Formats: sequence, C-alpha cells, structure tokens
Amino acid sequence: QVHLVESGGGLVQPGGSLRLSCAASGLTFTNYVMSWYRQTPGKERDLVGVINSAGDGTNYADSVKGRFTISRDNVKNTVYLQMNSLKPEDTAVYYCKARRPRTRDDYWGQGTQVTVSS
Repeated sequence: QVHLVESGGGLVQPGGSLRLSCAASGLTFTNYVMSWYRQTPGKERDLVGVINSAGDGTNYADSVKGRFTISRDNVKNTVYLQMNSLKPEDTAVYYCKARRPRTRDDYWGQGTQVTVSS
C-alpha cells in the first residue's frame, strides 16, 4: 500500500512562513514525481508545484513562484513545501501527490489545512 502522510499545516499571519512535509511509504520513492496541490472549498484543486524524481528539477504555478520552494529527501522518502511571504489567498487545503511516470499511477495524501490570516 502506498501512503502519503502530510503534516505542517496550521494558522500563520500574512507575510509569515510555513513548511509542509509529506512522508511517503509503500513505494520506491525515487521512481516518483512529487507534486503539491491546493484546494479551497467550491474551487478546483490547483497545481502548486512539481519536483522530479532526482530532486534537481522543479516547476511552480505563477501565483507562488518566487515564494514557495519544493524539495525532497530521497533518503527520508519525504517531500517538502517551503512557503514564504504567505498571503491570505494562499489559504487552502494542501495535498501531496505521487506519480509514477512509467505507469501513470497517482497517489494522494489526505491534505493539510493552511490558513493565512491576521
């Protein structure tokens, strides 16, 4: 069984920072592309960013570019989302996704709430 367990969400003030973690198990972590998505109630789930298997290539949504950073630790089987200069519009449930490119199998975490408010 593939499991993705997210943590690190919470309440933060505008301009603050937060670091999300997604711990993966039940997979060969280095075979997977990892992504972060976010979703607000009533809206679509949007891609935040992607990191390749080796951890040396990333892509980000324009809305977070320059503020958010994805990284991964292939020893700990964990992917991170460092969020800086947070804005109220960053408020959402953040989801971790693992994709195996060869099979196109997707696995999702349970989501963690991030609230940016004063």
